[in-house]
Amino acid sequence: MDALNQATVGLVKPASPLLPLAVPPSVDASSREWLNGLRAKGATGQEAIARLHALLLRAARFEVARRRPTLPHLRGDELEDIATEAADDALMSVLRRLDDFRGDARFTTWAYKFALLEAAVKLRKRSWQGREVPLDPEGWGVFVSAGLEPDAEAEQSELLTTLQTAIAEVLTPHQRRVLVGLALNGVPIDVLAERLNTNRGALYKTLHDARRKLRNHLHEQGLAPDNWLEEK
Repeated sequence: MDALNQATVGLVKPASPLLPLAVPPSVDASSREWLNGLRAKGATGQEAIARLHALLLRAARFEVARRRPTLPHLRGDELEDIATEAADDALMSVLRRLDDFRGDARFTTWAYKFALLEAAVKLRKRSWQGREVPLDPEGWGVFVSAGLEPDAEAEQSELLTTLQTAIAEVLTPHQRRVLVGLALNGVPIDVLAERLNTNRGALYKTLHDARRKLRNHLHEQGLAPDNWLEEK
């Protein structure tokens, strides 16, 4: 392990609950070993943490390499920094959530996913670095279907006009920014959360409320909501 990773791991304290935590019966022997090691004190705990960090770093590097073709502007050292940061953050997340592990998969498989997620989030954020987040409607084309019969085309046009008006008048400014950014312009939720100084959960709640408001408004106007307004 390099000096940077040793320093990172050295700052992490193994979990030390007041009472031994019961391990679900479905947990395999290897996973039990991981849990016991990570909950141990002293050198045993630090060794387990170092092993876990190495595993998470491999996972993060794998995800970075997989996505590299979509990020040609990033250099190798930048990608390595992203992988390391992802592994560091994933390590903290895994240690905080040890009690959530129920043995539905091997511990290493469960932990691996934390690093994949962290790497993906950091790459999305880096790809938007320095770019303006579009919060004006640019993606109205998601509502438009080509080749419709005249009656259906007229109905679609009425729905679109009503929806545009509702977004401008029924939603709060914050709901409008979130809906337009996420659902119309395809801004990654992690990027928007960072730009708006909030978190993913709050944005999902805002998006849910905005869609509900628009569905109710369209029902009141006698129009059938578009599938785009349904919860995914």
